[in-house]
Amino acid sequence: QVQLAESGGGLAQPGGSLRLSCAASESIFRIFIMQWYRQVPGKQRELVASISDSGRTIYDDSVKGRFTISRDNDKNTVSLEMNNLKPEDTAVYYCQYKTTTRENETQDYWGQGAQVTVST
Repeated sequence: QVQLAESGGGLAQPGGSLRLSCAASESIFRIFIMQWYRQVPGKQRELVASISDSGRTIYDDSVKGRFTISRDNDKNTVSLEMNNLKPEDTAVYYCQYKTTTRENETQDYWGQGAQVTVST
C-alpha cells in the first residue's frame, strides 16, 4: 500500500515562508495529478494548489502569487513553496496523488497531514 509523507510544516511569522514536501513510499505507475489541500477545524478540506503531469498548475485565489506548487516526476515528489504567509493560512496541509495503475484503474492517495501555523 502506497503511503505519502509530508514534511516541512511548522511555525512561521506573518510575511514569512515555509516549504512543504510530499513523497511516496514506493514507485507509482502514473501520477496524473498532485495536489495540496488544507483544512482547519470545523471546516471542509479545501484545494490549495494542483499540478498535472504536464506541469499545468491551478491555485486557489487566496494563495495566487504567494504559493508555488512544483513536482519532480523522476522522484514522484511534490512541493509547495509558501511565501508571504498570513495567519489565515494556518491549517493542516495534506498532499494528494491521483494515480492510475497499469490496469487503468484510478486510485487516490493522501498524506497524513502537516501542521502549518502562521502567528506572531
